[in-house]
Amino acid sequence: MDIDLARTFLEIVRCGSLAAAAEKLHVTQTAITARVQKLESQLACTLFVRNRAGARLTADGEAFVVYANQLVQTWEAARRDLPLPDGYRNVLHIGGEISLCNPLMLSWARDIRANIPAYALRTEISNGETLLRQLEMGVLDAALVFQPEYWPRLQVEQLLEEKLIQVRLPALPEPYVYIDWGSDFRRQHDSALPDKAKAVLSFNLGPLALQYILQNGGAGYFRTRVVQSYLDSGVLERVPKAPEFSYPTFLVYSRDRDSQVLQQAFELLRQLVQRDSDWSQRWDPLL
Repeated sequence: MDIDLARTFLEIVRCGSLAAAAEKLHVTQTAITARVQKLESQLACTLFVRNRAGARLTADGEAFVVYANQLVQTWEAARRDLPLPDGYRNVLHIGGEISLCNPLMLSWARDIRANIPAYALRTEISNGETLLRQLEMGVLDAALVFQPEYWPRLQVEQLLEEKLIQVRLPALPEPYVYIDWGSDFRRQHDSALPDKAKAVLSFNLGPLALQYILQNGGAGYFRTRVVQSYLDSGVLERVPKAPEFSYPTFLVYSRDRDSQVLQQAFELLRQLVQRDSDWSQRWDPLL
C-alpha cells in the first residue's frame, strides 16, 4: 500500500476534515478525496463519514488508526536504517525508559559497540507505553521498562529488583516532592501516604526531581541505586519509618526477533547490572 495514503488518513484524523488536511499537506482537497477513495477501495470499507462539520471516523476507520500508525512508523524506521552503513551487517534496535538513560542505557550502548562491532546500533529513549508499542510493531528488538505487558510472543525477564525509598536533604527537608513513578506506585503510595498524595510540587521524571532536591531542598522517593552514593556521603538521608515500594526493571523483547547477537547483547546487559551499583546520574562531561 502507498504510505502516502496512510499519512493522508492520519492527517485527516488529526485535522478533523479533508479541507484542513489538504491545507496542512499542501495539496488540493480533490487530491485528498481521491486518496481517501483509493484507500477505502483497497480496504473495501468506509473510513470516514463526511459532513459539513468535517470528517468523522467510522468503526472501521477507528480500527485502521492503529494499523496506519504502524505502517508509517515501520516505513520511517526502514528509511532511517537502510541502506546499512558500509562495513555493517545489521542493526540492533534497543530502547529504554527515560529514567534509565543514564547510566544504564548509556553503559549498555557503550558495551554493545565495544563487543559487537559488526552491528550498527539504534537507541530509543521514551516512555514505557511507547516502547512496548514499538516492540509490538517490530521497530525495536528489545526494551527496558518498569511496567511490562505480557503479550503473546513477548519475552519478559526481570532484570533487577530495586526499591523506591524516601530520602531528604538534611538541612532543607521540605517540601515533599511527589515523583510519579507510574500507576502501580501511585496506587501504593497514595494508599500508604494519603496526606502526601496531593503535594504542592511534583515531577514525572526522577532525575529532574533529584536535581531539584539537591539544589533546593525537599524530600521524595527515588530508586536505591540512584541515591545510594548521596546517602553514603551524607548529602542525603533516609526518612525514618517511611514505607518502601518495590520497583523492578524488566527486559522485554519479541521472541520472533530473537537471535544469537541479541542474546549476546542481553548477556552484556546482565553483566553490566551485576557490575555497576552507582546510578547517581551525575554527568561528568569532558570540557
